[in-house]
Amino acid sequence: MYKRIQKFIDCNNESFFLWGPRQVGKSTLLKEKFPNSLYYDLLLSNEFNRLIKKPSLLREEILASEKNKQAVIIDEIQKIPILLDEVQWMMVNKGIRFILCGSSARKLKRNHGNLLGGRALRYELYPLVSKEINNFDLLKALNSGLIPRHYLAQNHQKLLESYIGDYLREEINSEALTRNVPIFSHFLKSAAFSNGEIINFHNIASDCGISVPTVKNYFSILEDTLLARFIPSYRAQPKRRVIKSPKFYFFDLGIVNSLLKRKKIEPGTELFGRALEHFILQELIAYSHYSDLNYDISYWRTASGIEVDFILGQNEVVIEVKGSEVKNRHLKGLKAFNEEYQTKKSIIVSMDPRPRLISDIKVLPVIDFLNLLWNGDIIK
Repeated sequence: MYKRIQKFIDCNNESFFLWGPRQVGKSTLLKEKFPNSLYYDLLLSNEFNRLIKKPSLLREEILASEKNKQAVIIDEIQKIPILLDEVQWMMVNKGIRFILCGSSARKLKRNHGNLLGGRALRYELYPLVSKEINNFDLLKALNSGLIPRHYLAQNHQKLLESYIGDYLREEINSEALTRNVPIFSHFLKSAAFSNGEIINFHNIASDCGISVPTVKNYFSILEDTLLARFIPSYRAQPKRRVIKSPKFYFFDLGIVNSLLKRKKIEPGTELFGRALEHFILQELIAYSHYSDLNYDISYWRTASGIEVDFILGQNEVVIEVKGSEVKNRHLKGLKAFNEEYQTKKSIIVSMDPRPRLISDIKVLPVIDFLNLLWNGDIIK
């Protein structure tokens, strides 16, 4: 089983938003951490229907409840944005604490919804990370992804297919984020081919039979619904000519595997190396947030094709990921970056059986790297 790292220990009894993709465990975590709280689940049709018809019911019920001294949880808050006006009034006038949970702030932003004017903190929950799993299985993670239900399942393929269908039906169709769900479904598959790569909007537009602005809007939907993100290019006063476009990644490896109908990922293949890079990125993103370091993550690629996978902060740590044991040719990117910038640590995460030191570059087996990361020894 697993125990989540996100503990909300620094919220100091403040109200907060908890955002995260569907099924990463937001509701389960909140019920575990705040078991005595008044709880509203807007996924329930009866709850949704009565509150959308009369939002003031929320205020009337909370003020009448003996539980209003505890935190009040509203799950899937983006479904009824107008409730946030009632929430703000109760926060300001009655000192009531709220925990507002959701999978997307897009509807709130699009409709100029009330995001409480800085009165609520923001947290995120990600898929599982290695530190949260007893007897962590790297190969299983690369194949099933790390959404809790999928990682623990025997038949993750069908669950992943269902997840994508639910996303299209509940997130895209029901929230009217686009008028053409079949085209958006085709776009998802086309975007999956670009996972871990720089996006060519024109090629995807041509493949899907839509305009470039529509493709850019679709990528924006993926970002706002937390299904994907862009990793920017590192641009600090380059001496060499560098690529400036960002790279694109879905939030979970299993989603990519399902969209591309990949067969089992095995060590020693090119696909294994690409999947391992994506997995390490997920760990770096989660650690950045859970540790509250909130460091920037970028990549570096020159016009001649020399590349470093990840730069943490202002070149505090530079990381290359290899799905094999390290050879001398694998040092090229880090050496080129170090010639141009001063770095604190240079690391290659690899399938080597033991750690090595090559000049000033540390070679770390995957599990060693993960242990050091979550112990706070990679970046501080």
